[in-house]
Amino acid sequence: MSILRPTPPDTRLHSELKTTAADNLPTSRELGVVVPAPGSREAIRKAERKPWAHFVAGAVGGMTSTFLTSPLDVVKTRLQSDFYKQQLANARAAAGPNIHRGGVLRQGARHFQETFQILFDVHKVEGWRALFKGLGPNLSGVVPARAINFATYGNGKRIIANSFNNGQESTWVHLCAAACAGIVTGTATNPIWLVKTRLQLDKENAGVDGRARQYKNSLDCVRQVLRGEGFRGLYKGLSASYLGVTESTLQWVLYEKMKAYLAARKEKIVISGRPETSWDNFVDWSGKLGAAGSAKLLAAILTYPHEVVRTRLRQRPVDGGKPKYTGLVQCFRLMWKEEGFVSMYGGLSPHLLRVVPSAAITFGMYETMLRIFGELA
Repeated sequence: MSILRPTPPDTRLHSELKTTAADNLPTSRELGVVVPAPGSREAIRKAERKPWAHFVAGAVGGMTSTFLTSPLDVVKTRLQSDFYKQQLANARAAAGPNIHRGGVLRQGARHFQETFQILFDVHKVEGWRALFKGLGPNLSGVVPARAINFATYGNGKRIIANSFNNGQESTWVHLCAAACAGIVTGTATNPIWLVKTRLQLDKENAGVDGRARQYKNSLDCVRQVLRGEGFRGLYKGLSASYLGVTESTLQWVLYEKMKAYLAARKEKIVISGRPETSWDNFVDWSGKLGAAGSAKLLAAILTYPHEVVRTRLRQRPVDGGKPKYTGLVQCFRLMWKEEGFVSMYGGLSPHLLRVVPSAAITFGMYETMLRIFGELA
């Protein structure tokens, strides 16, 4: 009587089947995801962080956008101040009583028209160089400001995520990092912005108030501020800058949300296994530029009054050296009492015309430089 024994499995066949099944699966490289081998040079390079990369990338982005949008920044600053209200009032009076008629869209279009008219008048009366007035201190302010802001935010969100959120980014991580970046940046660069504002308001020829140019250059402006107002004079408008942290925080959070949507779209393409097309690349880049611009647009509209208040607080003292605006709350109240709610949005048109493309340029250059430094895939 023979005993039936189970046939031992063919291990060679099982191994071949296993190998064949594994070979049929798409590799990580085919999916567009390259995973470096542990301990390899590529893995070590990926593990190493470059905190300075965010600093340099932010500086390059800020420098590029500031130069390209400087003329609109000059017009915006003048419209925010009360030194040029009479010039705008005279232009409206010359247009006749119909200037105040029409709906919101028509008045908005008229506001943009006045913006470009002032832009052309600056060039006609003061020359094309006046369109870049304050560019020196503006660049010396924007470059370190963007560098500090992007470096603090980029490294801050990584530190906060690793320390308090198991290395995962989330909305509250972006919120905390953006708030810290705004406070650090505002404190470090306030004196530069004060000088920039005063130089832009200081016309080359006799001003609308009958005064000649008061400041020779940035250094002369600093000397006069220290002599007449003391060291604290360099930090006028700092409270409004802190209030403006809400704008930069909101902008960063919105930008990160929009970037997350684009990243999820790209991940779906990778998982599907289909190769990326030129259209996919276009959507990715244009989407990031649009995300930066639209995030800045919404944040600027919601928080714009702090920009006007900050400019008023930084104006040079008049009437015997006594400043008209002495504090954040006092400035809000006085503007509301004398000029109404509309004054809180003075210069909004050139501001939006400047900051929206400026944000797109800045963030675009920032992302590009991070890719060059190997900080982004």
